[in-house]
Amino acid sequence: MDNLNSLTVFVQAAQHESFTIAGRNLGISSSAVGKSITRLEERLGVRLFHRNTRQISLTQEGAQFFARCRDIVRDLENAEAELSLNVGEPRGRVRVSFPAVGYRLIAPVLPAFRRLYPHIELELDFSDRMVDLVEEGFDAVVRSGDLPDSSLMSKPLGQYRVNLYASPDFLNRYGEPDSLDALSAFDGIYFRFPSNGKLQSWTLKSGNRVVQARISPAAVMNNIEAVLSACVSGTGIAYLPDFVAREAFASGALRAILTDYSVTGTFWVLWPSSRHLPPKNRVLIDFMAQSLFPKAAQDALAATSPASR
Repeated sequence: MDNLNSLTVFVQAAQHESFTIAGRNLGISSSAVGKSITRLEERLGVRLFHRNTRQISLTQEGAQFFARCRDIVRDLENAEAELSLNVGEPRGRVRVSFPAVGYRLIAPVLPAFRRLYPHIELELDFSDRMVDLVEEGFDAVVRSGDLPDSSLMSKPLGQYRVNLYASPDFLNRYGEPDSLDALSAFDGIYFRFPSNGKLQSWTLKSGNRVVQARISPAAVMNNIEAVLSACVSGTGIAYLPDFVAREAFASGALRAILTDYSVTGTFWVLWPSSRHLPPKNRVLIDFMAQSLFPKAAQDALAATSPASR
């Protein structure tokens, strides 16, 4: 049993490249993690990590060992989760990667999930970077847009709409554009993706054509909340998903403009197809499909779609 515990400690340390984070996740001190790794290295007769005062990294032998141990530990966790169905509720840790703005989707429904499944521990990562589910040890990933060809299993979670928004004060001062061509006379607030430094394209639909809106940048920001705040304050027009602007729109702090040109997108949850889906993963995926985009919101989205008019 001590061998299994040391493998778990090693996998945690390797995944996060940190004894401190590994210890925090396992509920032990970083020094205890270090001692466990040292004992494991002594038993194996190889060095698993390069260490210095600021960071750790896997040696070549450590990387090879991690590739095997990661799957062993994951299978053990899944076996424990499946066994838990015979004695009670699903339990264990589930690691999910969301887009950076995904917390706006999952945070409101977390209390309900915790009430249903108090023995499931969620480890949620919010980032726009591309993640490798298997290599990085994620159980699932939530992303939007068109799905690339892959061996991953997938399930749609729901649709959202991307609109142009502006504050009433901004529109009172500068007027409201009545066409896409008129946008060029207004100031816009652009979002820059922190993961790759690219500016977000303002993709809109004109009839059956996909077009790119052209607008003068008043500001460029790499945080979507900053874009939202600047838009509410009257800095300019912003291109935002409806679930980001929902509260400001409902309160009247923002108005949607040129809505006939807005576009829709779909959020998906993906997970490795080669892995048997443990109960803890299955209940989370089912819960997200039912809760992230409630049916009432989806019906409202369909009703406001230009295609439905």
